[in-house]
Amino acid sequence: AGEIIMFAGLENVEIGDTLITNENSGADAADPLPPIAVEQPTVRMTIGVNKSPLAGREGKFLTSRMIRDRLFKELDRNVALQVAETDSADRYEVSGRGQLHLTVLIETMRREGFELEVGPPSVIYKENEETGKTEEPWEAVEVRVPQDYVGGVVDLLNQRKGELQDMGLEEGEGMNVVKYLVPTRGMLGLRSALLTATRGTAITDSVFDSYRPKIAEEIQSRDKGSLLAFADGPVTTFGCEGAQDRGKLFVSAGDDVYKGMIVGIHQRPGDLEVNVCKTKALTNMRSANKGISTGIVAPVEMSLDACVEYLADDELLEVTPSLFRMAKNPEKSKKRGGKK
Repeated sequence: AGEIIMFAGLENVEIGDTLITNENSGADAADPLPPIAVEQPTVRMTIGVNKSPLAGREGKFLTSRMIRDRLFKELDRNVALQVAETDSADRYEVSGRGQLHLTVLIETMRREGFELEVGPPSVIYKENEETGKTEEPWEAVEVRVPQDYVGGVVDLLNQRKGELQDMGLEEGEGMNVVKYLVPTRGMLGLRSALLTATRGTAITDSVFDSYRPKIAEEIQSRDKGSLLAFADGPVTTFGCEGAQDRGKLFVSAGDDVYKGMIVGIHQRPGDLEVNVCKTKALTNMRSANKGISTGIVAPVEMSLDACVEYLADDELLEVTPSLFRMAKNPEKSKKRGGKK
């Protein structure tokens, strides 16, 4: 037991299978071990070809065939992953055991040189065969946090429709331990919110618990809108000065943007278009405050996990070997425009 081996010549061998010898027609072979039960996926995302105006500048693998081959190759060793075709030929539905499981795959492909277009994560519902009701996955969450921030953690988990299971003081380190049962819908985007509420001191662990009847209420994951680029072009310092009064920016001077790209977080609910490419008019008039600059606030650095947690239902994430860009989904924007 515990030895690492390599075998060849057998096809369709998967993790959990038992290999036995065929001596004496298998009469002396041992009984096969019971197969390993693999947990079913609870979260799905779409991964496809990058279609943004800035696509193809960095990646080595861009086509749908390359992305498809890489995703199905991952199934050989990632037994908990599921990949399915969609109505679109250049987009695939990938399901896994949580948001982290899928972001690890996206990060691996990014480092290999792929350019991808990633959709927002969504929960996988299932119908109970006995009751006929729709059920959703719940997760057992354990948060270790200093005493000063326990109230903020409890309030945040209650907003996500969580159910308190236990709360106490951990011996030794003096940290408080808060245990909750939270629907997986409420877990989407929870990590960054917890870190903000606890100033980066929260340590969170979660594991799948069970399927329960779906909660009728909507779980609000984000209370602020996005700042959208008004036009294509490079970001200017003058444009950033005007836009930073509306919220926190993701871009800095010199970055390339395109219309509909998310360039920041709006300070209020709802989306707002801002012209971060605006240039200062050149005239022969000079005012008294010429040369006085308000100063540029440093942009917010967004990691892959932070971008995936930020995405709303009508937004997409563009993943390249060196950059992450978020934008409004043009297909859903057209549908909204048609309804109006």
